[in-house]
Amino acid sequence: MSARVAAAVDRRAVGEARERLAGLATPPGALGRLGEAAVWLSGVQGTCPPRPPSDVRVVVLAGDHGVAQHGVTAFPSSVTPLMVRAFVDGTAGVSSLARQHGAQVRVVDVSVDDDLAGLPAEVTAGKVVRGSRPIHLEDAVSPQACEQALALGARLADEAIDDGADLLIGGDMGIGNTTPSAALIAASLGMAAEQVVGRGTGVDDEGLARKQDVIDRALRRVGDRADDPLVRLAALGGADLAAHTAFLARAAERGVPVLLDGVISVACALVAEDLQPGCVAWFAAGHRSPEPAQTLALDKLGLQPLLDVGMRLGEGSGAVAALPLLRSAAVLLSEVALLADVLGS
Repeated sequence: MSARVAAAVDRRAVGEARERLAGLATPPGALGRLGEAAVWLSGVQGTCPPRPPSDVRVVVLAGDHGVAQHGVTAFPSSVTPLMVRAFVDGTAGVSSLARQHGAQVRVVDVSVDDDLAGLPAEVTAGKVVRGSRPIHLEDAVSPQACEQALALGARLADEAIDDGADLLIGGDMGIGNTTPSAALIAASLGMAAEQVVGRGTGVDDEGLARKQDVIDRALRRVGDRADDPLVRLAALGGADLAAHTAFLARAAERGVPVLLDGVISVACALVAEDLQPGCVAWFAAGHRSPEPAQTLALDKLGLQPLLDVGMRLGEGSGAVAALPLLRSAAVLLSEVALLADVLGS
């Protein structure tokens, strides 16, 4: 992935939004994070007041992970292809939320360890590999496969943007994917495995200990090679996470805002910022996951989530659940009277 530059957020619009927010007929700070979200929307849209996002695209990047065979997850890898079919059928959690909130969902097989026979070509044609390898034993994917996944993720963002999307959400599906995500965050932040490990799909204490051991062994195996974000993705992430990273980075490059989801999405955002400094200006956090690694990454990125309701489904679901709040933020900054007008009347 060649070096690219994130687009510049409109600072004039940000300043106008802050001034308008301060002048609303509301007590100072009364809108809380909705006020902050409205200012962010103004900056990324280049206008004040901002428009409620109307063409929202969720792209779910699916892939399997070799660590799932090593006791780090409560579910078998066979669930991944079943869930891909659920996305296609519109019966997954994010599918329901997207229908409710007017977003479109697309699922793409990046590295599912299954042929997914009978599914449309738009789901399967971009497949990079059949499953990423166990990160504590070997690199998740080769450098060539990582580059192929990065190209896929960028293309998916381009397709959505060229089709009119004004807000993107990266979703994920892959049993075992919280383990490489936590490893990516640990390597990005220079932290130890015990600081980032979480229960993912709900592992018991023994599973949590195995997960910590896998992440610790992976970090020690890769060592200083992880200083290079591309090597970090290939060695500790996998094809689906590489595609997710490029999806986010391309959105920032093209000046289209992104609402981040849980630990997988935020791990990829952290790497995207390393690859392409300035990306974070185009990102807002949809929700806080119970995974400790996600909070650590959000803190590093300087993002405060709109929702904190204990969701850990993935799929982009937490971000879609926060979508009404983001739209509410735009409406409030647009339609609430200014205090000067109220007093003048």
